[in-house]
Amino acid sequence: MHRSPVREWESLLARLHPGEWKPVTSGQSGASVFRSADGSRYAKCVTGEQRVLLEEERDRVDWLSGSGVPGPEVLEWGADADGAYLVTSTVPGVPADSVPAQALWQAWPSISEGVRGLHALPAKECPFNRDLAQMFAIAQDVVARDKVNPEFLPVEQQQTPPVELLARLAGQVERRLVQEAGDTVVCHGDLCLPNIILDPVALNFAGFIDLGRLGRADPYVDIALLLANARGVWDDENQAIAADDAFARAYGTTFDTDRQRFYLHLDPLTWG
Repeated sequence: MHRSPVREWESLLARLHPGEWKPVTSGQSGASVFRSADGSRYAKCVTGEQRVLLEEERDRVDWLSGSGVPGPEVLEWGADADGAYLVTSTVPGVPADSVPAQALWQAWPSISEGVRGLHALPAKECPFNRDLAQMFAIAQDVVARDKVNPEFLPVEQQQTPPVELLARLAGQVERRLVQEAGDTVVCHGDLCLPNIILDPVALNFAGFIDLGRLGRADPYVDIALLLANARGVWDDENQAIAADDAFARAYGTTFDTDRQRFYLHLDPLTWG
């Protein structure tokens, strides 16, 4: 019976570390994720066609681990024409989406400081680019291939053709490029609550994970997604507004809501 390349890499991982790995979830495009039995490491296995993406993630993890911003470290890498695997250290703690509103509120100041610390890294020293020109081109490709997942879209947009959604954003791109050029930071690129780890006892920010989209970009790439994602946890709209205000104070900004909305609506069009 023919075995898929990703299964071959899973088998290699199992032979190199017998009995150590437990499956966590299956990712998109055939990726498989495992956690070591002692909880100290994660491994991701991909097919050959996804090798470049995993290499990019590896390089981003390695770069951030030397920056002073907490996150995983690269422990092991293996690859050939058929596939690849990446082993990283675990960031101890729990995902921020797994705690109730009261606990997230307690952790919110340290999360805000964690984001500010990431964005304060010298952008010119970051070798990875996730700027608007690149992301809009990705969105154009995803829309052209009709691969937009409607579940990723805001509820009010789920019945609107993605071509129309992209056209609404296209007229703003030139203005947003100018804003980005004057305010480029190192962004996480997928700053939703599952990618933020908290100390479960102190309820403080412990680190970032899933760094495959890290790179130079407009800060609203992260801000828009984080605040929108957190709204699914807060008890009510008043708490959501208070959280937005608290983040803005900690970050040291006054929100540009139009700019925030632009990046929130662009993000779902870039996955596919």
